[in-house]
Amino acid sequence: MAGKKKMLYTQEGYDLLIKELNYLKNEKREEIKEAIAVARSFGDLSENAEYDEARNDQAKTEARISELEELIENAVIVDEDTIDVSIVNIGSSVKVLDVEENEEIEYSIVGSIEADPFANKISDLSPIGRALVGNKIGDTVSVEVPDGTLTFKILEVTRK
Repeated sequence: MAGKKKMLYTQEGYDLLIKELNYLKNEKREEIKEAIAVARSFGDLSENAEYDEARNDQAKTEARISELEELIENAVIVDEDTIDVSIVNIGSSVKVLDVEENEEIEYSIVGSIEADPFANKISDLSPIGRALVGNKIGDTVSVEVPDGTLTFKILEVTRK
């Protein structure tokens, strides 16, 4: 798979990939194998919904295992100890002031696979993440979003 794009991860995000892969390989595969065996015992496979469902589950699981193996193979873990903590980067927690709303927001900058907007974990590749990365306390950044332009003043940068 030469030429695959390397993806950046925090150690925490990388560990979650490994944990999911181990679960799928060691536990989920066994559960599916048992479900297929039980479904086979019901007889005629041509009209057996349980068998079809188990086989679909098996296909989805194997596809996810392949995807995880590729992600892990192409992962680059950000060494947070070598990063300048005064500059926003992957692994940073950033407190910003939304200038329009006069509201403070705290974001964690993570790799794209780790992003969870509902938990304020934003990807370094997202519009807001891209705008913040490389800036430092006191900087003001503007971000084009579907609703217009957001302006943030960076108040604090820390490591997670």
